[in-house]
Amino acid sequence: MRIRAAFALALAALLPGCATLEYYWQAIGGQLEVIGRAQSIAERLRDPSLPPSLREKFQRVLAIREFASAELALPDNGSYRRYADLDRQFVVWNVFAAPEFSVKPIESCFPFAGCVGYRGFYRESDARAHAQSLRDKGYDVHVAGVPAYSTLGWFDDPVLNTFIRYPDAEIARLVFHELAHQVAYARDDTVFNESFAVTVEQEGVRRWLDRRGTQAERDAYAIHQSRRRDFVALILRYRDRLSAFYAEPLDVQRMREGKARLFAEMLEDYARLKAKWGGFAGYDRFFAQGPNNALLASVVAYTERVPAFRALLAQKGGDLPAFYAEVKRLAKLDKTDRNSQLASLMR
Repeated sequence: MRIRAAFALALAALLPGCATLEYYWQAIGGQLEVIGRAQSIAERLRDPSLPPSLREKFQRVLAIREFASAELALPDNGSYRRYADLDRQFVVWNVFAAPEFSVKPIESCFPFAGCVGYRGFYRESDARAHAQSLRDKGYDVHVAGVPAYSTLGWFDDPVLNTFIRYPDAEIARLVFHELAHQVAYARDDTVFNESFAVTVEQEGVRRWLDRRGTQAERDAYAIHQSRRRDFVALILRYRDRLSAFYAEPLDVQRMREGKARLFAEMLEDYARLKAKWGGFAGYDRFFAQGPNNALLASVVAYTERVPAFRALLAQKGGDLPAFYAEVKRLAKLDKTDRNSQLASLMR
């Protein structure tokens, strides 16, 4: 039934043009491949030939999955109880784009999910080709490989080979994040949706490590979070600086020179961050394609409203069901009202 519904939704939204038709077919084919390759983890664990390292990971994943529902009040369904090996590094590649002199992402709109600030592809070659077509039109572009995504409860999302080898805290982070998307989702508001999911993942991993983690894991995660806060602060600072600069009445040449100068300063500040971190280079991949407006948009989409959601969670005394209920209420509001109420949480 859900497969037929997915086909109907995708086909009903097709717009004239071969490019759009091709895009939706790759999306349908990619999702069906993920579903078709998924196998029950419980059944895989009964296989005596299962490699010990994978057996251990499967056992930890099931423990994380149970914790998600029992301790975090996340949906108790078939998601993350099956495993699919896709024989590739990422499940999809997201393409972010922004105008040459704007930090606001170009949105793509879909039937059910609404408008989002990126476009996803199941083949890296397709993502790179689409990215190049946008560059040819003068847009800033950033391509990011994605290890997991949510179908918002339409399908039972499986655990994937793209993240099964991650440290336990990272696996927990991804599972909690993607399950959060099944709790609340606001159409046409990527920042709201992702910031909420990031808040759930952060709180969830903190609780998981407090209950099930070792001191070494807790220390490692604390360092990871500190570095992430530094990195996000850097991105937000330059997002604001560039946004203000783009509002100035300058000619194109001066605008390009100023843009290049600001991004050069951002790289210098990033180098100082790395020195502070003792040479940790985990965020180099964000800059590998070159810093631009689309890179900023890709990070901001996942972080901008996190402080507001954390304030809301604190307001609810850490009660996750009460927090979820309020987030669901916010998701139903007009976007302007929703943003206003979130902003008020920071006053």
